[in-house]
Amino acid sequence: VEKHGDATVALVGFPSVGKSTLLNALTNADSETGSYEFTTLDVNPGMLQYRGANVQMLDVPGLIEGAAGGRGGGKEVLSVVRTADLVVFVLSVFEIEQYDRLADELYKNGIRLDEDPPRVSIRKKHKDGISVTSSVDQDLEESTIGEVLRQHGYVNADVTIGEQVDLDRLIDGIMDDRVYLPSLVTVNKTDLIEPDYKETVDAELEDRDVDPEEAVFISAEADKGLDALRERIWDELGLIRIYMDKPGRGVDYDEPLILRGGDTVGDACEKLGGSFDERFRFARVSGPSAKHDEQQVGRDHTLADEDVLRIVARK
Repeated sequence: VEKHGDATVALVGFPSVGKSTLLNALTNADSETGSYEFTTLDVNPGMLQYRGANVQMLDVPGLIEGAAGGRGGGKEVLSVVRTADLVVFVLSVFEIEQYDRLADELYKNGIRLDEDPPRVSIRKKHKDGISVTSSVDQDLEESTIGEVLRQHGYVNADVTIGEQVDLDRLIDGIMDDRVYLPSLVTVNKTDLIEPDYKETVDAELEDRDVDPEEAVFISAEADKGLDALRERIWDELGLIRIYMDKPGRGVDYDEPLILRGGDTVGDACEKLGGSFDERFRFARVSGPSAKHDEQQVGRDHTLADEDVLRIVARK
C-alpha cells in the first residue's frame, strides 16, 4: 500500500469487529461492510481529515491466529502494519480477549508496541572476540550475552548496553528488523451492552495491562465516541500544525503545514520542497515556541503546535 498524507494509521482487529464500518465513519472511504467474517480481503485505505492534517487510515484484513506464519495472507497484512505510524486495536466489546492474540501476532512479526528501542549498540571489529560494556548492572551474565551475540553471527565485536535488558530485549537490540510503534485500543459496539457490563469490560482490559481510562469506547455503527477517537489518534501521532505567513497574502490558517512534534524550521523547509532549503536565510516565528512575536530563528529552531512561521529566502 502506497503511503499518502501526513501519517498512516493501521486498524488492526479480528474479522467482524467493525473495522470497515469504523473506516467509513472516520474517512471518505467506501469499504464493503457485512456482519459475516472475512468481508475485507484487500487492504482498504481511507483519508481522515482532522485539524488540517490528512491521515491515511488502513483497514487491514482481519488478523487470525498464525498470521505471522503466513496463515490467511497474514504476512502481507503484517508487512502493511509495519509501515504504519500508529496501530489502533479495534476490539469487540464482547471479545476483549482478542487483544492477546493480536498483540502476539504483531510481536512475532517484530512489531514492538509502546516501547523504545533497546539501548544496545554493536561495533564489529577484526579480532579479540566479544567485549561487553554496560552502564548498569545486568542480571544476564556476560557469558550469556556473548553467547547470544555469537548465535546471531557476531564473533568479534564491542557491545555497549545502556539499560537493564532481559534476553528478549537483548535480542531486539541485536536484530535490525524490529519496528517500534505507538498503539491505542478502541472498544467497538458499545451501544450493544448494558451499562453495568462496563465493569466487566474494564476488568478484562486491566487484565491485559490496558488502562480502561486510556481505551476509547465507541460505536462505529451508532457514530458514538468518534470525536474522542479522532483526538486520540491526533495526540498519539504527535502531529503539529504550522501556519505559514505567506508574503503578500498573510497567514494561512486554513491549510496548515503538518509536521511532527520535535521538528525544526529545517524540517519545515524540507517538507515545503522547492528551493526553500537552498535559498533559506532565516525565519520568523510567532507562537508557543517563540520567546516573542516575530522572533528571528535559524534552521535548528524547534517548532510547536500552532506556531506562525515566515521563511525569508534569498531571491
